Amino acid sequence: MSMLVAAIRSLLTYVAVSLYILLLGPPFLLIAFATGRPNILFQVGLGGVRLGLWLSGITVAVHHPEHVLRDRAAVYAVNHTSNVEPPIVFAALSGLFPRMRILYKAELRKLPILVRAFDLAGFIPLERDNRDQSLPAIERAADALRDGNSFLIFPEGTRSRTGELLPFKKGGFILALKGHAPVVPVAIKGARDAMKKGSLIIRPVRVTLRFGTPIETVGLDLEDRDDLIAGARSAVAALLLEED
Repeated sequence: MSMLVAAIRSLLTYVAVSLYILLLGPPFLLIAFATGRPNILFQVGLGGVRLGLWLSGITVAVHHPEHVLRDRAAVYAVNHTSNVEPPIVFAALSGLFPRMRILYKAELRKLPILVRAFDLAGFIPLERDNRDQSLPAIERAADALRDGNSFLIFPEGTRSRTGELLPFKKGGFILALKGHAPVVPVAIKGARDAMKKGSLIIRPVRVTLRFGTPIETVGLDLEDRDDLIAGARSAVAALLLEED
């Protein structure tokens, strides 16, 4: 019976969020284009995330929010096991709006309304296996970072099927080094129980989000990339081991 209830709630969530995007997306995109102020898109996006979490029954506990740097740009590096993680972290970083960007997989550009919102909000697509595209994209992101915009990244590059922390890709850390910005390790637990890879069912679970101590990059250069990656990955792994 619990699976049936979860399936019904999931269907309601998909329908409601899709209608929310279809009804509110186009007019608010036009308003954002006309005014040149993308902040309204962040608020509309946050409303959609909150609607989806409420309908699906997911609750989120945030620990150490003091590590979110409101007075300077940073790169927030998060582990990835489920499709529900990006919207959850997006909502947790709402205090940074509108100076918050996402380095996202270029495949998501297939989503018609969302891709227009992504572009207007300054989110940057990254083709990880395409050097000709990825290097200019990271340079653009580094410019935005130096201008005071923080970035959300998922350095594993894909969702972990087992929940085990995968190796970290280098792109987001090159971004942090080029932008002279700290890396904030972030660990999210419970999201895989909410929505497993390959499943469309969203289960009503409690998700825990922990922000770690920022890792400074001042005085570092690109030769320190591997050490920075190792340090950030170790920090995320340690946060995942903390008791709820």
